[in-house]
Order: sequence, then C-alpha cells, then structure tokens
Amino acid sequence: MKYYFMSLMLFVFGLHHAQNCNFTLLGEVKDFHDGTPITAANIYIKQLDKYIISDFDGKFKIEDLCKGEITLVISHIGCETKTTTIDISGDAFKSIALEHHIEELNEVAVKGSAYRNTTKTAQETVLKTSTIEQYSHLSLGDALKEVSGVSSINTGNSIVKPMINGLHSSRLLILNNDVRLQDQEWGIEHAPNIDINSANQISVIKGSGALAYGGDAIGGVVVIKPSRIIRKDSLYGKTIIGGQTNGRGYNLTSSLHKSYKSGWFANVQGSLKQNGDFKAPDYNLTNTGLQSQSFSVQAGKNKFESGFELFYSYIHSEIAILSASHIGNVNDLINAINSKEPTIIRDFSYDIDNPKQEITHHLLKGKYFKRFKNFGKLSLQYDYQNNRRLEFDIRRGELNNEAALDLTLQTHTLLADVNLDANLNHKVNFGILTRYQDNYAPNTGVRRLIPNYEKYDFGTYITSELQLNDNLLIDGGLRYDFNRVDALKFYRVSRWTERGYDEDFAHFVVPPEDGQDFGSDLLANPVFNFHNISASIGSRYDFNDKNYILVNLSLSSRPPNPAELFSDGLHHSAARIELGDLRLNPEIAHRISTTYGYENTNFNLTAELFYNAINDYMYLRPTGVLQSNRGAFPVWEYEQTNAQLFGTDITLSYDFANRFNWHNKSSFIKGYDDDRQPLIDMPSFNTVNTIKYSNNEWHNFSASIQSEWVFEQNEFPDFNFELENPSTGEIALLDISTPPPGYHLFHFQSEATFALSNKTNLNIALGINNIFDTSYRNYLNRLRYFADDLGRNLTLQLKLNY
Repeated sequence: MKYYFMSLMLFVFGLHHAQNCNFTLLGEVKDFHDGTPITAANIYIKQLDKYIISDFDGKFKIEDLCKGEITLVISHIGCETKTTTIDISGDAFKSIALEHHIEELNEVAVKGSAYRNTTKTAQETVLKTSTIEQYSHLSLGDALKEVSGVSSINTGNSIVKPMINGLHSSRLLILNNDVRLQDQEWGIEHAPNIDINSANQISVIKGSGALAYGGDAIGGVVVIKPSRIIRKDSLYGKTIIGGQTNGRGYNLTSSLHKSYKSGWFANVQGSLKQNGDFKAPDYNLTNTGLQSQSFSVQAGKNKFESGFELFYSYIHSEIAILSASHIGNVNDLINAINSKEPTIIRDFSYDIDNPKQEITHHLLKGKYFKRFKNFGKLSLQYDYQNNRRLEFDIRRGELNNEAALDLTLQTHTLLADVNLDANLNHKVNFGILTRYQDNYAPNTGVRRLIPNYEKYDFGTYITSELQLNDNLLIDGGLRYDFNRVDALKFYRVSRWTERGYDEDFAHFVVPPEDGQDFGSDLLANPVFNFHNISASIGSRYDFNDKNYILVNLSLSSRPPNPAELFSDGLHHSAARIELGDLRLNPEIAHRISTTYGYENTNFNLTAELFYNAINDYMYLRPTGVLQSNRGAFPVWEYEQTNAQLFGTDITLSYDFANRFNWHNKSSFIKGYDDDRQPLIDMPSFNTVNTIKYSNNEWHNFSASIQSEWVFEQNEFPDFNFELENPSTGEIALLDISTPPPGYHLFHFQSEATFALSNKTNLNIALGINNIFDTSYRNYLNRLRYFADDLGRNLTLQLKLNY
C-alpha cells in the first residue's frame, strides 16, 4: 500500500513539473483617445512581483508564463493607473488603452486647480467655494455681485435677480448641475430657485457662452457646479451655522460626501433659513421676512470609460412682500411715492402676511456617459422640473387665504451630447436637445396673469475648438432652435379690441360651444412658432505666461417669453399691472467683447470691453395708473426698440506690504435706444475697493474693510406722468422714473480657522454690512418708491469642516 501511495505522489509531482510554462504574452499600451503608443509605461506583473517597461512603440513582452490568470498594473506619468487580468492558456496578445490626457479633462482632473473655466475664449469669472460660503445666508443674486459687471435688480431684500452688463431675467441662462433652470424667471420679482449652499463653484459668463444648453443667453450664462467627484475612498463634510442682527435671522446648512476608489459616490446637502422683518436705518420694513428649506441628494458611479448620476433637489421658500407696496387708491399711491417713509410701519415680527410669495421647486436629473476608444464621449441626460408659484394678495374675507396667482410649471428635457476629443488639438462637440413644458394656471377668482400654455423646444448645435499653436486657441459654435408656444387665454373683449387684436389675430379666437357664455370675455388660442439661429466665435492669444487677450463675437436670438406675450394683470410683488403684446418679435443680439489679462505674483489685472447691439429689445414701459377693486397700481406695458449697450468692467488686485492686498472692481455701462434715449433699469457706475490683511500664522486670520460706491444714475428715460389726485382734485406728478441719489457704504469682514483635530477645523467669520447705518435707496430695487434699503447688519458664521 505504501508503495502505491509513493508512486501516486511521484506521478503528480512529475505532472506538475511537466506543466508548460513557456507561454508568451505580447502587449501594447496605447492612448485611449487617438491610439498613439505610450512609451515607457510601467507594467507590474503581480504574480511574478516583477516590473517591465513598454518600448518606444508602446510594446512589451512577458515570457515563460504558465497556464492561468495574471494581473497587470499599468501606470504612466499623466495617466490614470489601470489594472487588468488576463487568462493565459497559450501565447496571447493584449492591447491596453490608458487615458493619457487625464489632466486636460475636467471630469477626471486629479491635479492642478479644482476650479476650471466653462469656456476658454469668453469673458468668464469663477467664484470659488470660499467666496460662496460668505453668502451662505444670502441668495445667488447677492453672491454674483462679487463679479465685476454683475449687479442685481431687486424686489425688496429677499428677491434678488442677477443682472449681467445691464441684462437680466430670460436673457440670462442659469445652469444648476448641467440642468437649465426653468422656474418662471420672466418677471423681475421672480428670483432664481437655487440654494447657493449646494454650489462648489459658480462661473459667470458674460454673453452667449453655453450653446449646448441654449442660444438665447443674450445677457450671459451662470454655471453652478456641485462638489467634484474624486475616485478615492473618502468621507468628508461641513456644517455652517450663521446668524444676523438685521431681520434677526439664522441659517443652517450641512453637507456630507462619500466616495469610493471603485467610482461609487453619494452626496447629501440641506439648508434652513429664516428672517423676520428687516430694518432700514430709521424704521422697520414691515412684512419682509423669509423662510426657506432646501435639500439635495446625488449618487452614482464615475469611472473614466463610463458612469451615471442621479440627482434630486427640493427648495421651498415663503417670501413676504413689503406691506407698504400694496396701495388702496390713487391718492395713497401718490402719497406713498412722495413720502420719505413707508405708509405702514409696525413692530418687528417673524410673521409672513399677505402680500407674499410661496414657491416650491423640484428638480430630478439622470445622466449616463460612455467613452469610446479613438472616438470620444457620448452623454445622455434627462431632467424634470416642477415649479409651483403662489402669489398672495391682500383680499377680502376668506379669499385672503387663497392665492391670487397660482402657476405650476412642469418641464421635461432630453439632451444627447457627443464630444469628439480623440485629437486634443481639434475638439468637436455636437448634440440635440428636446424639451416639453406645460404651464397650468387654475382659476383663483382673479384674472390669470399668465395663461395655460404648452411649449415645445428643439435645438441642435455644434461647437469646435482648435489649438493652432502653443499661444493661439480658436473656438466657434452654431446652434438652431425651434420654439412653439400653444396657449389658451381669456381676454376682455374691450382690451382685445383696444389693442387691435380683433384685426391682427382674429384667427386665434375660439368660438363658444353650444351653451357656453363667456360674458364680456372671449377665449383665444394663440399659437406661435419661432426659428432662432445663434452662433459664436472666439479666440485666446497668450503673449507669454503673464499676458493674454480674448476676443469673442456672438449672435444670440431670444423669442419673447410667456410673460412678454400674455401678461394681463397685477404683479403684486412688483406693485404694478403688466400687459403683454402678441406682436412681439424675437430679440436678435450681436455682441463683441475683448478682454486683456495680466497676471504675476503681486499684481493681477482684467480689463473687459463689450458692445451689444440688440434688435427688437423688449422692455416694460409705464403708461398710466389703473384703479381697481384691488387697489391703484401703475400700468406697465411690454414694448420693443432697437438698443445698444456698451461698457467696461475692470478688476484689479495688488499685494503690498507683505500681508496686505488691495482689490478693486469697477463697472461702467450705458444703454440707449435708436433715438439715443437712455434705456430703463441700467446700472449706474459703481466701484468697490477692498483692503485685506492676512496672516496665516494667526490661525489663517484675515480682516478686510470694503468701500462700495454706487453713483447716481444720471441718464434715464422720463416715464413720469401726471394724474388727478382724487382727494384734492389737483393734478399731481407721479414720479416713477427719477433715480434716487448715489450712496457710499462701508463693510467689514474677518475670519480665522482653528484646528480641532487632524481632520477637523472650525472657521469663525464676523461681518458688518453698512457699518455707518447709511440711509439709501437703490435705483434697481423695484420697491424703492416705498422704503429705504437695509441698515446696519452684523453677521456671525461658524463653519465646521470634518
């Protein structure tokens, strides 16, 4: 028995030594994009604990391999390390593709700055996380004013719409995590539904600069980006708690980020804000509080060759509108505009009464991408948005609890995008976009300001980037958009006839069915089709490491939005009645801009010039006063003219005296129509100077004093008119055009960071806005007729990074 056992062991041992270990693996390492060989790539054979290097042609050879699996780890400078397993059953060949341009692709950048421009030839400014966090308790519109040339048009203190080079609302395109915001942005009193705390980076592009998402960005583009996804095992987060004296408000925001080396990731973020009545230097601003809650979650898998993402965000805001802006009769309106104080001043309260707004915004996004060797990247994206806007007026009895305006806007968008980047010196990007939008406005007992409508959009675009040499880059793009609006709206017969619609749009009238009686109204079904062409071409030339120049020329086309076409009623938060016009044509803008930049260790300069010629420029013009059972309000009507806007934006930064820095941003803009008459709502010249002291040895301490000087607008259209004061019978001047005087404010900001552990630190920031409690009124605040702007405000913010 022992003999047979020994014979079996010798047989097995002999078989093992007789195994064929003479197999050879030939391989090559190539660039993923263009297939060029990668020289001197390191190949580690895990089972043999051995390194080899690819030759000049990217080839390598591994000999004397046994049958079975081997694992190779391939790495190269500037490449993403790749691990692959190969089953050896004989002589074999393996081609391995590496991403050799990892530092040049935004999606997978692991070195250099985390903040990257969206474009390379347009006038663009990037706001970093540290700047965004200073505005945690404020809005997107407030934060964007950090950029030279960006101001805001306000309705009170909580409704802040960004304005770029004198243009706002539908002329600005806002992208939140690659989704174009759809939230009834038409009116001045409709602020963007964005929680600024969800942003890691914000890019401001002046002029058309994102043809992949729309060609109607006559004013500019705002790109909001969440935290960058890093493929490594990590868990980190932050919590910000803040408070302020003016409005006795508080804000809380917290975020948590989890990622894995395998590419899986998840992010969650939430915010709370509440303010009571704000205060001007001399009185309370009654009914100006705010309550807001927001939440977002993001999850997916991000690998180089493919990935997907799911994103959802929710925002709910309740915003009070200054009580004094609601006027009961013409006499009160005259007195309110001519008075130095609001007609209603009460004690401080957190209560939010009518008039007010209540907005709920949902955004859901799904995205998938796939890279193909020697080709490029294909991306597919679907997003859904639901925006419910309720506007409450002061009404009698039980109706006071019912919204006077109720709009539900639902939007579905599908985007397919192809980026051909096999040749990094000549990239091509093209795609198509389809969108369906439905606006529902139920009967609220008040004439609908905006009717029910359906909107259909189709767009296709192509952009290209060509690197001619190390110093010169040229890019360009072309886009076509088709827009169809199909509305259903009741008009007063008297207004339909008064505006001449009975002659020009008789074919829109829907005859009553049997038994229907519209009384003094008629039902119309306006249907409009718009065809729009947009294009841009730009260049960047680097003279050397310190000097560069950008030149950009763009053509933009913006069709009239539903408010401009169909408005027919009271916008209580703007304290005026607005009337649209069915005859409006699309705006066509030709914009040329140039930027000179200089950067060195101690001094940075950016000087931007622009000229924007807009044919059929749409604007609101005051035409009179209407007395109704809801009060007396100015009447504003949409009109068109040809406009020219031009100006310059300057940004300077200089480090001096070791730890001191001086920063200046100044903006100058003029706007005229064809008759050289000034355009309404143009920002005046303004300049902001900041002196900052920094000392990293004192817990990264910094302190700054800021001077904000806004000059009086001395060029404005005279839209004032006279009317009879019913209480006296006298003719009174209703001055709604004359701008208020200029003003000069001072602000203070300081912060320091304390390490609590190796991975945790606490940042403490203290700020004082309007240090000297200066009384002023901003020309671009639509409630300036009734009250001063904010007085002194002390803020305290605690930020915990972990």
